[in-house]
Amino acid sequence: MRCLLIYDIVDDRIRAKIADACLDYGLDRIQYSAFCGDISRNYQEELFRKVTDLLGEQEGNIQLIPICGKDWANRRENSG
Repeated sequence: MRCLLIYDIVDDRIRAKIADACLDYGLDRIQYSAFCGDISRNYQEELFRKVTDLLGEQEGNIQLIPICGKDWANRRENSG
């Protein structure tokens, strides 16, 4: 299942670790703080726990949004 992981994190070191975790799980960077990819529900939960643990008590916001195939197919994109 496709998912979108987005984050807004103040600490540069933590932000870099979260980006690395997203890449480790096979997600593609689509913007500086946004990744998407096709990973199972179990891996989505595992990844979310991992990035939440990395954030810890630091200031920030992380959102993982599952996206069904139909909605993904209907997305609009302009990467000009």
